[in-house]
Amino acid sequence: MKHVVSISIGSSRRNHRVSLDINNEEIIVERIGTDGDIQMAIKLIRELDGKVDAFGMGGIDAYLSAGNACYRIRDAVPILEAAKITPMVDGSGLKMSLEKNVPGFINENVESIKGRSVFMMPAIDRYGMAEGFQNLGCELVLGDLMVALGINIPIRSLKMLDRIASIIAPIACRLPFEMLYPTGKEQNKGTSRAGKIDRFFYEADIIAGDFHYIRQYMPGGMHGKMVVTNTVTDEDVEWIKKCGIRTLVTSTPNLGGRSFGTNVIEAVLVALIGKRIDEITAEDYLMMLKEIDFRPRVEQFENGELPKKAYIR
Repeated sequence: MKHVVSISIGSSRRNHRVSLDINNEEIIVERIGTDGDIQMAIKLIRELDGKVDAFGMGGIDAYLSAGNACYRIRDAVPILEAAKITPMVDGSGLKMSLEKNVPGFINENVESIKGRSVFMMPAIDRYGMAEGFQNLGCELVLGDLMVALGINIPIRSLKMLDRIASIIAPIACRLPFEMLYPTGKEQNKGTSRAGKIDRFFYEADIIAGDFHYIRQYMPGGMHGKMVVTNTVTDEDVEWIKKCGIRTLVTSTPNLGGRSFGTNVIEAVLVALIGKRIDEITAEDYLMMLKEIDFRPRVEQFENGELPKKAYIR
């Protein structure tokens, strides 16, 4: 038996535990939220270090990437360093491998999205996914300045994002993380900032990116649109339906009623692959995902009701 634990600085209301049978081996997958308390997260990691097979670091990224540049988030460092024995990942390995392939998966298995308009919130956190949409010729509107600085100016290309990130990211990564991203109880607040950037939602065919940002900003009246995200609970799915969304795609599968974050799935893969983290490549992740048949979750809604048929793995 293997045990994978995600220690998240997000809301404890989103905690979840599930037992999986993968390749005839039982894997306990657990998510523990600390409601924004970084010191509590560090304490839990130290208590479990060496007793579990892999850690996921949830609610915060270790790095932000744009183009060939990588920016380290200061508040993530003590969390990473708390694990001395058990390997820890933040999901970035999957964001640049699995999530880059999600738009292509949608185009081949759900519906054609070539040339569609995509509003991403933000793209620097899911650069691989943004590249996947760009490779399909999608029209990108990136909301990075909107969520990071409250400036309602769209970024319309990854090239422009790279330039802006080179100026802003080194400064932003040194700020307290709660200034950049909803943590703890802030994750339980829905549409607290709705109205400020509504037009970008209404103009887009596809809403993509981090679910907590989507929940804080997305208005109702999203009939006929698609959301591409992850880390959704049953409660989140109900909210998405009420907003009128037609199709929900999560980059990670439905495990016991929950689409876990990429940090959790990456930690599961690390436990299964059995290599040192610095030896694992993007190809290793993709090969293991194929071997265990982990695919994106797709749900299609009709008139606010759960679908009669849904592709859920």
